[in-house]
Amino acid sequence: MAAAISLAGCSSVINQGGDTTCKEYLTQDEATQNEAVIKMLKDENQQDPSGLQSTAARNSALAYCKTLGNENSKIKEAPHL
Repeated sequence: MAAAISLAGCSSVINQGGDTTCKEYLTQDEATQNEAVIKMLKDENQQDPSGLQSTAARNSALAYCKTLGNENSKIKEAPHL
């Protein structure tokens, strides 16, 4: 039982994609932000996004979270293609 409890503390953070909140997104490093955006785009389009598409969506989510969004807004609410 103790082993199961100690293993639970080692679990990695789950990539929530478009359901990542602005509060979480703004505290992530660029690589983690990219992972969230790529998952969001894959979930929406069922294909791998281009580098330009993921960069544009990451910057859009960043701008949205810093301006119109609040800490509970989800990055999928940001305008993106």
